[in-house]
Amino acid sequence: MTGYVLNMLSRVLFASWDVLLESAPFVLLGFFIAGLLKAFLPDDFVAKHLGGKGTGSIFKAALLGIPIPLCSCGVLPAAAGLKKQGAGKGAIASFLISTPETGVDSIALSYALLDPLMTIFRPVVALFMAIATGIAISFSEKPSDTADSSDSDKAGAEASCSSSCCCSHKKPEKRSVAGKLKEGMGFAFGDLLKDVGLWLFIGILLAGLISVFVSTEMVSRYLSSDYLSMLVMLVISVPLYVCATASTPVVAALALKGISPGAALVFLLVGPATNMASLPVISRILGRKATVIYLLVIVVVSLLAGLFINALYSYLGYDITNWAHQASHEEAGILSVAASLLLIGLVVKSFFPQKHGCC
Repeated sequence: MTGYVLNMLSRVLFASWDVLLESAPFVLLGFFIAGLLKAFLPDDFVAKHLGGKGTGSIFKAALLGIPIPLCSCGVLPAAAGLKKQGAGKGAIASFLISTPETGVDSIALSYALLDPLMTIFRPVVALFMAIATGIAISFSEKPSDTADSSDSDKAGAEASCSSSCCCSHKKPEKRSVAGKLKEGMGFAFGDLLKDVGLWLFIGILLAGLISVFVSTEMVSRYLSSDYLSMLVMLVISVPLYVCATASTPVVAALALKGISPGAALVFLLVGPATNMASLPVISRILGRKATVIYLLVIVVVSLLAGLFINALYSYLGYDITNWAHQASHEEAGILSVAASLLLIGLVVKSFFPQKHGCC
């Protein structure tokens, strides 16, 4: 019995290591780009462009959220801050969706573990979902909804700030290019990596478990139906706390077992935007009615996008049960091994007390 357990454990660890080897260089690249964005994107840039309550601010919120390096946790205090600065609920909802779903790190990881079409389609659908949600909430909003919001703004800001280490109350100061770069990289490989790194490793470990214990026969028997597989992914992803980066290796492992791109897309879209930890805070920021609309639009758009991408893959001649990249690491390159060890070291280091914490 002990020998069987050790054998299974070693298989899971080796499978997880293969996923890490495949993804680590792209994850590091994504965090590096996130650091550049943090370094050279002014702190008040987002607030300045989202102050209105019209459709234009919703489009801007969706577009600006794509490259901004914030995860499901870090976007909450940012959204609460935007509301206090006068942004409309539609723009805030748009920002809440596009920001955690389309980080540069998750885009890079999608390219590494999935395929080019999904890499492109994922942020495009997330952008459309963010805009559609923002417009739906904006149209449902009455003028009186924005008049009595000071208390909920304060409560939302306090609640969201307490849920994340990403809050910052530092006053802006002039810095040299080298100083900005140092600060940006400190954020990317410190605060952001701490916020995402553990969940990324959990996702990689889940990918290893799926690789070992989930067979293609199980997927073909229980998740062969496009509709059923998407509904299962929806039910799993709505309450689950998973960031865009961590969800990618999980989906990649399922894809290699035969799950359709539509079901994979549903998990990738819904997971980062909805979870049981963030929904109460979102409700306090947007209000109950807007939160219900927020969830409904996410569910409907993700399911329609899943059906569409399955049809698109079939139209292009792809087999929707064999569409993701198959990792091959019989002889892993020195770059992949070095990147994997570096990533492990950086994640471990991020959990040690820093001299200049963000809170």
